[in-house]
Amino acid sequence: MASEEELIAARRKHAAALQESGERVFPNSFVGDDVLRRDVVRIANDEAARAVLPGEAELPPDAAHYPLYGRVIAKRGPFLVIQTPHGSAQALVRPENLPPEQAARYETVDLADHISVRGPLLKTRTGALTVVARSYEHLGKALLPPPAKWHGLTDVELRYRQRYVDMFANPDVAEVFRARSLILGALRRFLDNHAFLEVETPILHSLLGGATAKPFATHHNALDVPLYLRVAPELYLKRLLVGGFDRVYELGRVFRNEGVSTRHNPEFTMLEAYLAYGNWETWIDLVQRMLREVDSELGSAFPRFAQGRSVTFQEPWARVSKREAIADRIERIGQNDVPPTRWSKVLTREVIFDADKLAAAVRELLPSSDEATRDALRRFDTYGGQISALFELIAESELTKLYRSKDGSQSVPVFVTEFPVEESPLARKNDDDPRFVDRFELFVEGRELANAFSELNDPDDQAERFRAQLENRERGDQEAMDFDDDYIRALQHGMPPAAGLGIGVDRLVMSLCGQSSIRDVLLFPLLKPEST
Repeated sequence: MASEEELIAARRKHAAALQESGERVFPNSFVGDDVLRRDVVRIANDEAARAVLPGEAELPPDAAHYPLYGRVIAKRGPFLVIQTPHGSAQALVRPENLPPEQAARYETVDLADHISVRGPLLKTRTGALTVVARSYEHLGKALLPPPAKWHGLTDVELRYRQRYVDMFANPDVAEVFRARSLILGALRRFLDNHAFLEVETPILHSLLGGATAKPFATHHNALDVPLYLRVAPELYLKRLLVGGFDRVYELGRVFRNEGVSTRHNPEFTMLEAYLAYGNWETWIDLVQRMLREVDSELGSAFPRFAQGRSVTFQEPWARVSKREAIADRIERIGQNDVPPTRWSKVLTREVIFDADKLAAAVRELLPSSDEATRDALRRFDTYGGQISALFELIAESELTKLYRSKDGSQSVPVFVTEFPVEESPLARKNDDDPRFVDRFELFVEGRELANAFSELNDPDDQAERFRAQLENRERGDQEAMDFDDDYIRALQHGMPPAAGLGIGVDRLVMSLCGQSSIRDVLLFPLLKPEST
């Protein structure tokens, strides 16, 4: 087998031969006809349409000619398989059927080159469509050989780093990104149809706000001021509610200077939407309708993504408070193959719903707990904080097991409600229990997918929350927000009662397309620099 260096040398020799014959190695005069090309690919993948095509012996001399152009992905004798954005089709190229100068160019073709053929359509003895080349054009030379056997690009990091190769070597990868584009369009269509106005707000912020997250810092030279890449567009979007836009949304990039994992990338896509004269429960209805419509549209265009999926969006979704989820998880311990534990004996449903009893139970459990658990339980010295910590420790990872479809074969999305005020600095307190805020997070397959809450529109309460954030920063919290005086001034002009929603679009694509890593739905995920 030839080495890579020998393959590259052969390709450069072919490029030199093209140039010597007067042909440009990278011409730019070709103009395609994508409507006709799409027809060719459609027929190639439609058994009924192929059946009426003539065989080579019955081909009439005046048969219409069709174009087929794209990247050569296989060469089998006189047959070339040509890849297009719509799928692949094959061409039958015999030098004796071409003008001499075109036949000479055909002799220089290599896998991964871009070419164009034009000719009549016929079906082969095996029933496959082929374009019988009556003309041949060279459109672009690939100087590097493609991955061995085309489906051999399996090195995961190489796939992410060389996505341009991954996409044409692995067509299923390209299909995920076509599906992603459809999902983004479907989200926009739903919101546009429900009177939401798409807007754009600044990506460079002078203050930290909109979410508790560590930012990327930069500097503007002309103004000589520090700036941050936004961690969320929230505060700007809510200013627009004050200005009189009742329904707004933004679909764009946000940036958080945090770790990289199968669920996290420092740069990701967020949908944030806000509606006036509604509350967090308004969003519970809208989110279900929106994601079901998106799922249906995806299923019609890309049915394979709905097959074998571990979650269903079409059955009734679950809705539980954090306390209920903890209690449901505790009660499951001792059933089936889950052995009872000291925690399940101490943390009964009655204890979880009683602040004093829970505080006593936590004190009892702390000495025998590991360090990470002790740190989590001590994060907030409040009832709401302890509920939040216990939810993360006990229930969050079990949501997919606790809440299932009717036949138990799939998980369902779960609305988790009841968040402590300490971890929700921008949300409105619950009127009946001010220890909590009116908020939900939507979990799909154990991943947080969306966050929504009734917005805090009391400027004095919001100012107090900002001051608490500054105190957290003094205690070392690098994710705490700044005090945003202009936002307080906006609230003082009067913001209507409102509710906001944020959806992690990358995680939504993961769930809808059955991908286990966020890198599989990002065209160019962040990687360490390539070593030289």
